Amino acid sequence: MRLLHTSDWHLGRSFHRVNMLGAQAEFIGHLVDAVREHAVDAVVVSGDVYDRAVPPLAAVELFDDALHRLAGLGVPTVMISGNHDSARRLGVGAGLIDRAGIHLRTDPSAAGTPVVLADAHGEVAFYGLPYLEPALVKDEFGVTKAGHEAVLAAAMDRVRADLAARPPGTRSVVLAHAFVTGGQASDSERDITVGGVAAVPAGVFDGVDYVALGHLHGCQTLTERVRYSGSPLAYSFSEAEHRKSMWLIDLGADGSVTAERLDCPVPRPLARIRGTLDDLLADPLLDRHEGAWVEATLTDAIRPADPMARIAARFPHTLSLVFDPERAPDDPAVSYARRLAGRDDQQIAEDFVAHVRGAGPDPREAAVLRDAFDAVRADDTVREVAR
Repeated sequence: MRLLHTSDWHLGRSFHRVNMLGAQAEFIGHLVDAVREHAVDAVVVSGDVYDRAVPPLAAVELFDDALHRLAGLGVPTVMISGNHDSARRLGVGAGLIDRAGIHLRTDPSAAGTPVVLADAHGEVAFYGLPYLEPALVKDEFGVTKAGHEAVLAAAMDRVRADLAARPPGTRSVVLAHAFVTGGQASDSERDITVGGVAAVPAGVFDGVDYVALGHLHGCQTLTERVRYSGSPLAYSFSEAEHRKSMWLIDLGADGSVTAERLDCPVPRPLARIRGTLDDLLADPLLDRHEGAWVEATLTDAIRPADPMARIAARFPHTLSLVFDPERAPDDPAVSYARRLAGRDDQQIAEDFVAHVRGAGPDPREAAVLRDAFDAVRADDTVREVAR
């Protein structure tokens, strides 16, 4: 059975104020063409279809168009909700849409109920595990500790139990939206840390033939059977070196996996350039970036006059201008934002305690801070979904 694995469309998202809807529509067209050209048997979309719980109307219309075009091909599609989606909104009409071969899996309680497709070699069971927010699903899965590993492990126990009851030789595919250990993050993914831990071990998914992951925006192979497709478009300059693609997966009669990357259309290349303003304006090696979306980091000791206008004269698609003078980290002139760069909320809070009190929090106090941040993040998730 030939599968096309994609994820993280983030329909409705912009890129530094640039409307990406046209590029997203181009990707949908490319996806439909790839399904037809490569004789794909099933499409899997591993979450974050939309960029936010209440997407703009234009994004909903594009999603509707994608569903009609995929259904028109007569090729089954299995989709799950991600942490950016409202599972309840995305799942509206799922029963009716199911009849058209578009299978939306947004209900955590149905983790052990697969979409079953068949080819000449027998059945393939597709298990859709939507994004499992630990604080919201721990009761459903009967876990006492609200962490990603615990709820995913419980969901996979249901998957393995169902698979064990099926005829011998039934192949299996799991769709999941999670941060799995070994994956490389970028700046454009929303933090899903719980209890100071975001990642779950790949071993949670043992026992199935292929795991189609979503959440991380870089295409990655964690094992031959566990892969991220990544987002089809770049949504931050941290993705400047990404090769945006989808996985074309051939699932053999014996459950063996063969994978090939299919490149996605690039609306405009990304470039990160760094140096003094005069150097950036004069360096001939930067000619190749004049048509790219540019993030320019200026290292001038003194902020130059009219920097954006001057940099845009050479690089007209400059979207981000960063000032980072070359100074020692302990220089009092180093900005507050630079001192905080790369530090998470927990670390910033602990540093604040140390600054005010002269000593950092003890383990009990650190746990209180962590629980508070987890509670706020979970509450934000509930509020967003309820809108």
